[in-house]
Amino acid sequence: MLNIIYGIFIFTIGLMLGSFFNVCIYRIPRGESIVYPPSHCTSCGEKLRYMDLIPVLSYIFLKGKCRYCNEKISIRYAAIELFTGILFLCIYLKYGFTIEATKYMILSSFLIIIGMIDYYTMDVYSIITYTGIIVGIIFILIEYLTKSQIYTYLYGGILAGLVIALIIILTKGMGWGDFEICIMSGLYLGFSKSIVMLMVSFILGGIIGILLIISKKKTKKDYIPFGPYIVLGSIISILFADKIILWYLGFIH
Repeated sequence: MLNIIYGIFIFTIGLMLGSFFNVCIYRIPRGESIVYPPSHCTSCGEKLRYMDLIPVLSYIFLKGKCRYCNEKISIRYAAIELFTGILFLCIYLKYGFTIEATKYMILSSFLIIIGMIDYYTMDVYSIITYTGIIVGIIFILIEYLTKSQIYTYLYGGILAGLVIALIIILTKGMGWGDFEICIMSGLYLGFSKSIVMLMVSFILGGIIGILLIISKKKTKKDYIPFGPYIVLGSIISILFADKIILWYLGFIH
């Protein structure tokens, strides 16, 4: 019973943070403050009340429209809130109430904001990645103080960063923003999980890129942001890296 209560609590926290992430995703590319002014309709400018800001439920009750100007609200807002809640719940179910779970929830928070901004604007903002890197270093120091193995996290950041840096230098097929995302994720994930993150990112990026070209939504000359695939690879690694590694080891034997 207690686990159910904890699960509901974590899910609710995820929903509320997802609502804040929506603010970050909208305002950061516009150079706006993420704390002021208070939440408002982007169409009519009307300040939103508390009943307009209930994650997911407000979108459902308002039928996807602004209460004041009747302008349509993108389903993206509710989707990010729900995704964040589910992701936090999954992390809790896997890692329990631990520092590791907290670390991965924080990493996921940075990743969601970075991935969505990169998807819509093709830009990665260093203010987010640098903040994520600093927090990642803090977690490494916490690991050090508890006498845990810290080198795996340092090696994870170095590995992920070097791989992307080499690709950028040799092919110029990626941006330095991807480099920053990989270093950030590697510091949280550690060496083995970073390998899974890179592998999954390249596989997903390759498959989806080919499908976009085949469907003629993109051409070979078009730039396709790689950040969202690093984000997906990192999230998959958080939840399934151990199973993927065991599967691979069994496969090669």
